[in-house]
Amino acid sequence: MTYETVKTFYKNKNIFLTGGSGFVGVSYIEKVLRSMPDVGNIFILLRPRKGQDIQERLNAMKNNSVFDVMKTSEGFDELLNKIKPVCGDISEENLGLSDDDFKMLCDNVNIVVHCAATLDFETDLKTAVIVNLMGTKRIVELSKKIKNLQCLLHVSSAYVNSNKNYAMEKIYDAPANYNDIINYAQTMDTEKLNSAAEKIMGDHINTYTFTKALAEHVVNDARNIIRTCIVRPSMIVAAWKEPVEGWTVSKNGPQGFIMGASKGVVRRLPVNKSLIYDYIPVDVVINTMIASTWFSAQLPDSTPTVDEQTPIFHCTTSTCNPFRWNDVSSILTTTLHNYPIRGAVWYPNIKFLPNLFMYWISSAIFHFIPAYILDFVTKISGGRPILVRLHKNVNRSLSKLAPFIFNEWKFDNARTLRLQEELSVDDQSVFYIDPTSLKWIPYFTNLTLGVRKYLHKESDKTMKQALKKNFMLMLVNTGVQLLVVTGIWYLSSFITGTPFLSNYWAALIVVIFGYIF
Repeated sequence: MTYETVKTFYKNKNIFLTGGSGFVGVSYIEKVLRSMPDVGNIFILLRPRKGQDIQERLNAMKNNSVFDVMKTSEGFDELLNKIKPVCGDISEENLGLSDDDFKMLCDNVNIVVHCAATLDFETDLKTAVIVNLMGTKRIVELSKKIKNLQCLLHVSSAYVNSNKNYAMEKIYDAPANYNDIINYAQTMDTEKLNSAAEKIMGDHINTYTFTKALAEHVVNDARNIIRTCIVRPSMIVAAWKEPVEGWTVSKNGPQGFIMGASKGVVRRLPVNKSLIYDYIPVDVVINTMIASTWFSAQLPDSTPTVDEQTPIFHCTTSTCNPFRWNDVSSILTTTLHNYPIRGAVWYPNIKFLPNLFMYWISSAIFHFIPAYILDFVTKISGGRPILVRLHKNVNRSLSKLAPFIFNEWKFDNARTLRLQEELSVDDQSVFYIDPTSLKWIPYFTNLTLGVRKYLHKESDKTMKQALKKNFMLMLVNTGVQLLVVTGIWYLSSFITGTPFLSNYWAALIVVIFGYIF
């Protein structure tokens, strides 16, 4: 089948985007405007926040670091003027749109990109249904009324099939009837619904995977009325190539713990280093979204589906370029020392522990004891203590995250790799979607630098000072370790009433404990 180029397809097309202020949303806006300046307008659904209307929220978005590269090019302001805020909320009836905005979208939009969702794995069932399921249903209903719609793209998750060890690019049987679940959310008492959540969800890990799986069926059921496609990313991480290597504004997944590790606060992490973890760079996700929309919109009218389903594209690495923490664990701490941050509170040192039991023991010693000490110092200095609360929150969420930490999934992405081949030679270089050539060690080095620059907000100018501080923290850390070993050695000698040197076994036990935990 012969297609027009991606850039030609998107020329003058108007896009309606939900979730535009999130990590994926702003990345999508930036890539579309930078790579396809002839695109039409991008209407983004925004809801007002306390003390901030949608225009103020848009102005804040325009200052996002994702646009730093674009700011150096001509016509930047003109391109940003193509972003049009629309007041609304996916959790409200008719998306909370005014009659005028609803009509405007129906008359002008060509492509709908639905990214908005609640990503909180601890969200109660009713909230997840309202946002992830009913929100998607409202987007589908709007899309059906758009006069010149060419495609609805729904951004889902590879983990909608987390109840399977191996998932293909297809829609599996629904875990429940989505209309029944919506009815429960609308009619049942919140407490009663949430107490029945485990039974309702069956073998799904949490409310997120359950409601996102149902949302796919809402989209799929509309496939013969409107053009649809679904992209399923795995864990989305920092940029591989664009707009800048290592760029990120997300604190989820590896970026979050590297952020804590570089500060010296997170020192232990429960991870099975031999398992495959599926990480996908955000720029590959964005390119897949752009290309899958292009592909699906141009399917012939006689067969607007693939295998009689909405086309599904796995944006994943587990089967084509598997990542294991064994691959980078040896260089991670070294990288943190080569590129330290000036705001570190302790000497960075990250250790992976293979189960939660070992993590709890290690966390009590290496997280909570220092946290209580540093919080006490902060409090008497007039500051706001946060470390103990931070570690309590982390430990509380780990029980919810444990299935994702200690399970291995493989997501077949053969169709997505074939999609790369459908692109023209020029489009393949601009909208790269094949992650097989990604090298994980240099990628994680760039990710660490990205965390330093974009999450810690530290420029290259602070590197010299940060290296000096890192050296001083190393000396202090070594001194504390020696003090602890010697102190326990001496205490054991005092308690047993035996000569100091004969109790060398106490020091040896402490050293071995520190090595293991």
